[in-house]
Amino acid sequence: MNYKDLSEKLVQKCLRSGADAAEVYIETGRRLSVRILNSEVDTIQEAATAGVGIRVIVDNRLGFCHCNDFSSKALDDTINMAIAFAKLTSPDEFNILPSEEGMAEVNGLYDPSIIDVPMQQKIDMAKELESLALKDPRVSKSSGSGFGEGETEIFIANSNGLSKSYKSSACSVSVSVVAEKGDQKNTGGESCSRRYFNDLLPLTEIAAAASRKAYELIDPVMVKTQRASVVFDPDVARSLFGGVIQALNGDMVNQGASFLGNSLNEKFASELLTIYDDGTIERGMASRPFDGEGVPTSKRLLVEKGVARGFIYNSSAAARAGTISTGNASRGGFTSLPGISTHSVYLEPGKYLPNEIIAATDKGLLLKGVTGYGIDPVSGNFSGGATGFWIEKGEIKHPVKGLTIAGSASEILNGIDMMGNDIDMQRTFAAPTFRVREMQIGGI
Repeated sequence: MNYKDLSEKLVQKCLRSGADAAEVYIETGRRLSVRILNSEVDTIQEAATAGVGIRVIVDNRLGFCHCNDFSSKALDDTINMAIAFAKLTSPDEFNILPSEEGMAEVNGLYDPSIIDVPMQQKIDMAKELESLALKDPRVSKSSGSGFGEGETEIFIANSNGLSKSYKSSACSVSVSVVAEKGDQKNTGGESCSRRYFNDLLPLTEIAAAASRKAYELIDPVMVKTQRASVVFDPDVARSLFGGVIQALNGDMVNQGASFLGNSLNEKFASELLTIYDDGTIERGMASRPFDGEGVPTSKRLLVEKGVARGFIYNSSAAARAGTISTGNASRGGFTSLPGISTHSVYLEPGKYLPNEIIAATDKGLLLKGVTGYGIDPVSGNFSGGATGFWIEKGEIKHPVKGLTIAGSASEILNGIDMMGNDIDMQRTFAAPTFRVREMQIGGI
């Protein structure tokens, strides 16, 4: 089926059926999932999906309906239902569709070779990964390993003349194991996701990371409640900066629900903090040539040396704010309306090795795990349960569990005094190790 042609024809059918403006979003794809447990194949699941989401505007009223049936009757019914829903909603002058032409140039989104890798090889990879992780004598059992792959093709057209498409692929391997000592039990897992099959990390590296995470927090020692430095591992950076990114969401800013809503071009954090959002990174897992509405993606500076430089918008939120879309319309698939989200977020790395940051810390916590909500994007307050390692006089002394850390966004973000250089740009939220000078740490 020619989905590009179909998307354009459906837009015209929407207009003939009474819509003032219309958008058609078609998504097709396939998924494969292999799960291994104790060297045996636990499950193999494979599925193909295809569906269409239709968004219409009638007298500034928005209607949306979707279906996964491409028969003429089902498509006609979906259009009619979308128009009927629109007539039931309240008018909003900011219900608009974009008209941006062109697409961002993004290389390496699709690997045609993934599907040609034999199924047995994929099963064997997952089995080998589990076996490698279990070789560590400190690991007692497996929680499972797996291989996954998928490919997606997106087609979008609207009544402003926009018509675009792109195809992407992804594959991944993962493993989870358990370490036990007496009554203690701790699980550690590691995964790797890439656009291209040949870019997956060596299985030995993934297995070693999972095993280490399982055993390294055995025999924790509690510490007293105190104020001390907190060194954030890259794995937990999102717990802090995720709230900052949410606070830069244009919808939240428009609603007055962001602690950064009045901070544009004002300093709110340490000069060591610079944050980018980039939808164009080559082979990036969150890269794409256009967003969920068809607006081209780009590399955008969100925070520059502690100064807020921009909010992120889709078309509707941008119109409400009196600006233009930043190419950050998100889509959960053909069943959802556009929201707002980042693509690949990364912090500008600093100059320090992680070991240098630890060596420069007289007393504090090397944070490896956080539970809770992190920074609240509305109030800016931060709190959460914490696990990791205790640092004294520049050396890691012992693991710690059951701690809490807390503080205000201003205190924490302005307290960043060392930024590492160990950034992994393959992550969709990439940050190096960094240190906050002092935070409240709750213990015994």
